[in-house]
Amino acid sequence: MAGSKNGIVVLGAVFVDIKGFPEDIYIPDGRNAGRVEYIHGGVSRNVVEDIANMELRPTFLGIVDDSALGEAVIRKLKNHKVNTEYMKTIPNGMGTWLAVFDNSGDLAGSISQRPDLMPILSILEEHGDEIIENCDSVILEVDIDKEIVKKVVQLCEKYDKKLYGVVSNMSIAVERRDFLKSFDCFICNQLEAGIFFADDYSEKTPQELCDILTERLKVAKIPSMIVTMGAQGSVYADDQGHRGYCPVQKVTVKDTTGAGDAFCAGAASALTYGKTLAEAVEIGTRLSASVITSSENVCPRFQPEEFGISAER
Repeated sequence: MAGSKNGIVVLGAVFVDIKGFPEDIYIPDGRNAGRVEYIHGGVSRNVVEDIANMELRPTFLGIVDDSALGEAVIRKLKNHKVNTEYMKTIPNGMGTWLAVFDNSGDLAGSISQRPDLMPILSILEEHGDEIIENCDSVILEVDIDKEIVKKVVQLCEKYDKKLYGVVSNMSIAVERRDFLKSFDCFICNQLEAGIFFADDYSEKTPQELCDILTERLKVAKIPSMIVTMGAQGSVYADDQGHRGYCPVQKVTVKDTTGAGDAFCAGAASALTYGKTLAEAVEIGTRLSASVITSSENVCPRFQPEEFGISAER
């Protein structure tokens, strides 16, 4: 389905999500009976599976443990038609995300243990030219090691490929600010945008945030940004003066995990295959809504035509 052999290339970490759900009202300082689930996660891993679930045949550049769990991650990605030929298997290649949810399905608290992602640099040094030359676009976790970001930026500029940034840890991503002028679009949430611009946007309305974003992009020389605002929807702006707001879809919330990743997958896929920023935000919103209604952290199967996307060249 993809226009190029590698489709959309996604780089980043694989995590194992350990998720706890209470049976009754969640008591923060109490002992809560409930259930615990182990799920394949990580922002980039989720994003690449969401793209695959839109039948867009992406490629994943990541690393997994040399364990049965690592084998299971690769097997699942392959089953979803993700190209895993460039992935590496090393000891302690995956991170862990421990999360507890309240009875409304909202995140009550979490702890994250990050893996060492530097082996991805060796993949890029060995195969980077063939990977990027034969892709449609690249999605990169901005908080990945600086050397990896630099290498990806260089390769995207060399082969004139669109580069989209997502984030899993904004406090680290802030350290990569200087690279974002080279990204075609940066996607984050309201809290992360505040950290990124060293301000507090928690009380801002969509209109206020849209105005702020328009001004901040000009000064920071970032081509475009999309900021998700939870139940308030999303805002977007670019350095050409285009800006706007997209409301959320009204759905029954079961589990919010992975909703932001699905949004990124939908928006970046749309931008890759010729949609406008406004259309991309709408597609991201629709994909995000499909994740919130289930306990899965990725979207169900769709055909790209359902979103008006054609990846044929």
